Amino acid sequence: MSTTAPATTTPATTTPAPLPVDDTDAFGEEVLGDPGPFHAALRDAGPVVHLSRYDVYALGRYEQVHAALVDWQAFASGAGVGLSNFRREPPWRPPSLLLETDPPHHDAPRVVLEKVLSPRALRRLREQWAADARDLVDEVLREEEFDAVPAIAEAFPLRVFPDAVGIGTEGREHLLPYGDHLFNAFGPANSLVARGAPRRAEHGAWVDAQCAREALRPGGFGAAIWAAADRGDITPAQAPLVVRSLLSAGVDTTVQGLAALLHAVATHPAQWARLRAEPRLARVAFDEAVRWASPVQLFFRTATGDVRIGGAVVPDGEKIVMFLGAANRDPRRWERPDEFDLGRDPSGHVGFGMGLHQCVGQHVARLEAESVLQALLERVETVELAETPRRHLNNTMRAWASLPLRVRRR
Repeated sequence: MSTTAPATTTPATTTPAPLPVDDTDAFGEEVLGDPGPFHAALRDAGPVVHLSRYDVYALGRYEQVHAALVDWQAFASGAGVGLSNFRREPPWRPPSLLLETDPPHHDAPRVVLEKVLSPRALRRLREQWAADARDLVDEVLREEEFDAVPAIAEAFPLRVFPDAVGIGTEGREHLLPYGDHLFNAFGPANSLVARGAPRRAEHGAWVDAQCAREALRPGGFGAAIWAAADRGDITPAQAPLVVRSLLSAGVDTTVQGLAALLHAVATHPAQWARLRAEPRLARVAFDEAVRWASPVQLFFRTATGDVRIGGAVVPDGEKIVMFLGAANRDPRRWERPDEFDLGRDPSGHVGFGMGLHQCVGQHVARLEAESVLQALLERVETVELAETPRRHLNNTMRAWASLPLRVRRR
């Protein structure tokens, strides 16, 4: 473990240490396609590094990333969790009540959504999602080779999650491009953002329409959020924004978490064999895949004062980018971090964030992944890559565009 002191806002009593500077384009296609070398260089350079190309401060080591995630007072989310600094420029859309606010504004929406998505509340979905997963896997396994991204990783969340929210089937094709653009927009205004801009308004208008009370079926997550507004737990103005948070962050992240899990077991046959022998490890497998692949690669915070990190000082009001993917493979925290290993305890990974803003939907993602994995374990003897998989580049997400698999059925 690193002995570097965690971040603190205590006034400096000694001369700040010089900051390492890196001019790498962290959002360039080379880094997005293969971030490992950049992450290693970032960790080796020091506890905090100045990325001169974007004039932001970067954290790549587990200790500092974890410390920043749990210290919302010094590392604020309210100025945006992307590169844009809401202190200096207006957001392109209303900020998320979950991701982009701090207490006290963050508290009431968070409490409502924690209740709506609690493990207890999800129990009623377990049996139905298991049946849906079995049906989907049976359809997919009519062929021994298939592309797991559209066939499973996209298909299952798009089948079960909007149903659980309570939105209709018409127009669900908007969800993935909407989420893709949203996660791209957390980065710089590069070609990836430009790619999604022409249809941004169209996708956004559809998503916003699904957040209205009258668009949501009774009994779903969305109706439960509006019921909370009726009780006075949140305001009627907040209710559609909380529903929108579900639709913004609840699909793409799970899609890529599932894709990461399928890629992991396809490229680690010994771990798949262990899973077949010990299916109780299904949930561990998903968390290890999230640690290993980090579908959400980074998030930003803003310094609320002069923040001391490892002897260096980040000035008040400056943006700090936390590389979750780098932290999740930090050898200071993990043994053999580049291996996908079901013998590891992956708890403590920062793939879902940490602290006050930790992913409120992580239990939903785990249940979706467990449902799919159990259905596959019941039906598949071996799984392997059929062809070389292809990445989908995104400024925030570590994503797959195509994951061709070959299976041998049991």
